[in-house]
Amino acid sequence: MIGVIDYGAGNLNSVLKALEKIGIENFLIRKKEDFSKAKKLILPGVGSFKDAMTYLKKIDFIEPLKEEVLQIKKPILGICLGMQLFLEKGYEGGICNGLGFLEGEVVEFKRTNLKIPHMGWNDLEILKQEPLYKDISSLNDFYFVHSFYVKCDEKFISAKAHYGHKFTASIQKDNIFGVQFHPEKSQILGLKLLENFSRL
Repeated sequence: MIGVIDYGAGNLNSVLKALEKIGIENFLIRKKEDFSKAKKLILPGVGSFKDAMTYLKKIDFIEPLKEEVLQIKKPILGICLGMQLFLEKGYEGGICNGLGFLEGEVVEFKRTNLKIPHMGWNDLEILKQEPLYKDISSLNDFYFVHSFYVKCDEKFISAKAHYGHKFTASIQKDNIFGVQFHPEKSQILGLKLLENFSRL
């Protein structure tokens, strides 16, 4: 059973529909007590890093999240902003500490002739096939919408993409997984990635 964390900053309906489409049991985590019911967690997200962290604190989800992920070691998948919140620090909406699951920070794309946000389909350079990218090959397209990206140690990066320069498209560290793109909007390959996560 996958618990999808509802903290007011996620495109929840798209994620739930994607999970249902591939037959994965799921439910919304709306209070602290719900965390214990989940075998795996998904932290979706759309919006500002600072606003999201402020709301997670307001509903008292930060300590339960840390306990579930860092102590109990439940697998967690962060999607877009959800992945960014795993880092130590972000700058969207003002400087703000993140959950600190991984060392690193979330920075803005430099203003160039490229349109910001980076929006649309982009292919991946997959660096670690297992477990998220099982039966998914490099140069396949996934759907992105973001103005900020993760900077972290190369050892945590499982895939990269290119927009003006290479940037982190996904991360993994032990039971912690994150993708900058939206698998729930990435058609068949996105569903395959969610299925791979569900089978961990």
